[in-house]
Parts: sequence; C-alpha cells; structure tokens
Amino acid sequence: MTTDVHTTTGDRLYGPQTELGVRNFPLRGRAFGDLVPFVRNYALVKLAAARANHTHGVLDDVRRDAIVAACQEIVDGVHPGQFPTPLVHGGGGTTANMNVNEVVAARAAQIAGVAVHPNDHVNASQSTNDTYPTAMALTLLELVDAPVAALRELAAAFGRKAEEFDGVEHLGRTCLQDAVSLTAGDSHRGHAAALRRVADGLREAAHALHEVPIGGTAVGTGIGAPDGFAEQAAAELAELTGRPVAAAPNRFDAMSHMDPYAAIAAAGSRAAITMAKIAADIRLLSAGPQGGFGDLTIPAVQAGSSIMPTKVNPVIPEYVMQLGYRVRGQALTVDCAVADGELELNVMEPVVIDALTTIFDDLTAAAETFARRCVDGLAWDGPHRERNLAGALDHWVELSAAEGYETATTQLRGTVTTQLDGTATTQPGGTATTR
Repeated sequence: MTTDVHTTTGDRLYGPQTELGVRNFPLRGRAFGDLVPFVRNYALVKLAAARANHTHGVLDDVRRDAIVAACQEIVDGVHPGQFPTPLVHGGGGTTANMNVNEVVAARAAQIAGVAVHPNDHVNASQSTNDTYPTAMALTLLELVDAPVAALRELAAAFGRKAEEFDGVEHLGRTCLQDAVSLTAGDSHRGHAAALRRVADGLREAAHALHEVPIGGTAVGTGIGAPDGFAEQAAAELAELTGRPVAAAPNRFDAMSHMDPYAAIAAAGSRAAITMAKIAADIRLLSAGPQGGFGDLTIPAVQAGSSIMPTKVNPVIPEYVMQLGYRVRGQALTVDCAVADGELELNVMEPVVIDALTTIFDDLTAAAETFARRCVDGLAWDGPHRERNLAGALDHWVELSAAEGYETATTQLRGTVTTQLDGTATTQPGGTATTR
C-alpha cells in the first residue's frame, strides 16, 4: 500500500501510513520520537540518500534541495512531535520509515512549493529493509558512548580508592571461608581492571556497526537503486556523522543476519554481570555493621528502615544489581530477536533497538550512580576489619611453601584443635574453645 502525493492537516506533517501504524500498534512503551537520536539518524540517512540520488539523476535540483533542507530541520530538532509511531511495531520498521518519509515529503513540499512524494522521492533507491538497520546502526554507535564512558569512570573511581587504601590490609575469602590477606588496593585495582575490560568489550562489539546495508533495498540485491548508490550514500553518511561508515561488503549478510547486535547485547550483559558482582561483593563486605563481615563502610545515602532507627541499607549496590538483572533480560530479548529473523530479512529490528537502548541506559545509570553515590565514599574502616584479618592464613601458606603442606598442616592442627564431632570450635592462631 502506498500513499498519494502527501498533504498535511494543520501542523501535522505525517500522513496516512503513520496514522495506520499508530492505530495498529497501541503505544505501551516508547514512541519512535522519544528516541531522539534514532529520528535524527534516520533523517541523516534520508539526507544522504537525497544527495546520492541527485548525483545519479534520480532527483532534480529542486526536490534534492527541499528534501535536504527538511531533513536538516529534523536533525536540528525542529519537528519533535511528528514521530508518534510506537518504537516497537511489526513489519520490520516499515511504519517508522514511512513516518520519516511522510514528514520529510510534507515539509519538503512546503519548502519547495512542488509535489514531493514520500515513496517516489524521499524513499527513492531505498527500502525500509536497508534504511532502518542503517539508521539503527548509526544510533547505537552514537548511544554506546555513554555506557562506555560511565564504565570507564567507575573504573577510575575504583582506581582512586586503590590509591587511597593501598596499604590497608583485609581478610581475603574463598568459598566464603577465611583465606589469606590482601590489600584494599589489590581488590580495587582488580575491580578497575575488570570494568575497563568490559567497557573496551562493549566499544569493540559496536565497531562492527560501521558497515551498513544502505543500498541493499529490498533483499540485498540493490534492485531499484542505480549503480554506485550504496557507496555514495555511505560516503555521504560518513561525512555527515564523522564516523567511518561504509557500505557493507555483503548486503545479503547485513540484512539477513543480525549477530553483531547479539554481540553488543552480550557485551552489555557481560558489563552488567561484572558490575553487579562487584556491587554484591561490596554489599557483603559492608554487611553488619555488627552481625556481618563489617570490613568496610559505604555512604549512608538514605534511611534504611521505616521502623528501625539508624539502620542503613546498601541501596546503591542493590540498585546496581537490579539494573543488572534487567540488562540480562534485555540481552535475552535481543538473542531471541536475532535468532528469529527468517530468510532474507530480520523483521524483529524494532525490539532489538528498544532492548539495546534500554541496556545502554541501564548500564549508564548503574555505573554513574555506583561511582558517585557509593564508591567515591566507601572506606575500609569497618568495625570488624582488624579482627577478621587476624584469621588470615598467610603464615601457614608460607610455612607450607617452605617446609611442605603436611608439616604446615600438622603444626596448624597442633595450634588449633580441630574436632569433627563438633565439641570444639577453632580459634585461628590460638587454642580450641570447648562448648
């Protein structure tokens, strides 16, 4: 179904295809227009296509200039209310593409004073099937900067704590049992290294999106587009975005397979898991203050109970952990969507961009909040740190290395009576206490 030459009603620029999309897909989450970078990058795709189409004789000067001007207005945020399409909808993004086509056509017609058709002119040499994933890739390349920066700042916060508490020793644990000692600096440098690694992994996963399927039109063949259109449109996008955008070397692959998006989701999940694990460790080390590990303290950012005075809860680590659960759920959504794209096209792209942008938002919020509201204020001044440290097994490990495991075990048993029948409890480095 195609639209006739576009007309507007009042201040509304979108037309019947957008209206059908709004009617068919009840809005239960974000609208297309709520994801401003997506709208902006979609307009850049149309702008680049108009320039390439003019070069190849598909558009005349007047319509090229009008379409470019209309697209630039969208890029500049002039028409924020014109994109009511639900972000997640059926049809592989066709409704969103037609929403852009109709708005650009209507505004271009106003600018030029000539008829501009959403399909014949704005969508010339294109399809939803190549423009939607191209705009999606450009959007995610832009949005990935925020979580990467937030993860690196969190790593830097732990790096500062490593310097601050470099000489402070605490008891290490394995299997939640006493092990040997290490310094707080050692622990925090480990946190920082892990966070830098997952930040780099997220950045590297997104790099594959620089190869875009523009010019593949319906199924990757480029049918309906002039020779050379794909390469020029990609070059125009590279100039417009300042990114090393290039036409995908195999557009059949680029339109049929979305595994690069699954890789980004996996990298996001990995970052969330790492951050949540660190948050859980800090939550455990701060447990108490009297009945738990009590090795460190975290900032008391709010009251911990509506009934128990003075109680303080580890609300920031718990916030980080919960956002981590949601990131992992969104990553599963991406996996399912990538797996369910049949034959020449994956039509599940709308839910993929919705899930990935949620992943980016949650990673950013978790990392920024963790750094500013918890890590920056934590201190290794817990009430039990020194007492716990007394149980470290450093001496016995060193003795084992020098004189053998059996010798160290015999001496340790001689120092601390260990009975399997439960009639005595052990005092590390001391004597047994009989119950």
